Amino acid sequence: MGSSPNVTFEQHRDHAAALIQAALRAADPVTALSKHWDDADFPTSPVLLLAIGKAARAMALEALLRLGPRVAKGIITAPPDQCDAAEFAGAPVNVYPCDHPYPTARNVAAAQAVCDLVKSAQPDQTLLCLISGGGSAHLTMPAGDLTLDDIAEVTRELQLAGATIDELNCVRKHCEQLKGGRLAALSTSGKLVAYILSDVMGDKLDVISSGPTAPDPTTYRDAGEVLQRHALSHLKRVARHIANGIAGELVETPKPRDPMFKRVTNRVIASNRLVVDAVAQAATALGFELDDVEYGREGEAATIAQHLAVVAQRLAPRSRPTAYILGGEPTVSVGSGGGLGGPSQELALAWTLAAEQFRIDNAALLTFSTDGRDGPTDAAGAIVTAALADQSRIRGHRPDISLQTHDSYPLLDSMGALVRVPPTGTNLNHIAVLMIYPYL
Repeated sequence: MGSSPNVTFEQHRDHAAALIQAALRAADPVTALSKHWDDADFPTSPVLLLAIGKAARAMALEALLRLGPRVAKGIITAPPDQCDAAEFAGAPVNVYPCDHPYPTARNVAAAQAVCDLVKSAQPDQTLLCLISGGGSAHLTMPAGDLTLDDIAEVTRELQLAGATIDELNCVRKHCEQLKGGRLAALSTSGKLVAYILSDVMGDKLDVISSGPTAPDPTTYRDAGEVLQRHALSHLKRVARHIANGIAGELVETPKPRDPMFKRVTNRVIASNRLVVDAVAQAATALGFELDDVEYGREGEAATIAQHLAVVAQRLAPRSRPTAYILGGEPTVSVGSGGGLGGPSQELALAWTLAAEQFRIDNAALLTFSTDGRDGPTDAAGAIVTAALADQSRIRGHRPDISLQTHDSYPLLDSMGALVRVPPTGTNLNHIAVLMIYPYL
């Protein structure tokens, strides 16, 4: 059977653009909040509004629209470029700019304000928490003798070591005062309702933004094992703090059977699965046959790229346009190769090299980070083909070296392969779409 005129290799960038738009629509925070809003969560009581993370601004504006004068007071922590106080004129809320991924002094100031707000909750008030990606950094409040520098350092070292988000947030929960259910514990009375955008595979409530409103099944011993596993015992102050916790000298995080959580409702309103399903539907509408849809893929970006190259080799002989869609959270163990890029960009570059070796010339790969910012860059991902590797060599690049040094951004940028979109405010992880086109 022949290919549709609209599903040819020459159209792969147009197809990728359509799939990106489908992902952006599915990840829209206001849409997610509106879809899952339940008036029964807010019977008649006054509401304290707390919005945390990259989507805080958008979600807070929607909540204020719905609740109106019932909001007694509130706090929004948001990226610095989303802190226009004029947008909240007349509303009884304060807006705090916060940095990400590494916390700064203004994050600590915001966290202290959050702490004060939660402690002020009265029995007749409902605390509404709107939680999104970046919440862990925004709620930085060091515990014990730890300092902001300690928290920033252990966060950076764990990320460079390729730690999973579960591992990273396990350590954070045991080094800070608002994570691992501790925020919920500050509110000694009244109802707490959390609407949550999940940036964690499996939508684990204790891991999303380090679980400020959720019970924590992990322990100080688990956190100590994370440090050992990634050879970070040289971070003396953090290691000593966690060792004190293991010795029983510090109070553990609230656990799943704590009766406190009977007055807490946590609702996940959007996740990576939602985005993947929307992209799969869009691919079908474009004329692609779906070979498979893979959820929750984690691991090194380069390893996932190799997997997708093997899939491309298998699908290459197909006589119909075919798509393979993957969602998950790729990571990059940077080590000493401190280049510029992010997991989606590294995945794309690694795939071009693997696809080149397999001599796959009828495929394209879209990689995309749903928050619009892949790593510390202005790119969200990339659109690549196997030919890109050799084309980059003609321009003087060494794609193999760029991959080894985790420096994917400059190469992909010079080749016009990067995907750039405005910040979405919603971190629902990453997607990758492999598009296979039939030979004409």
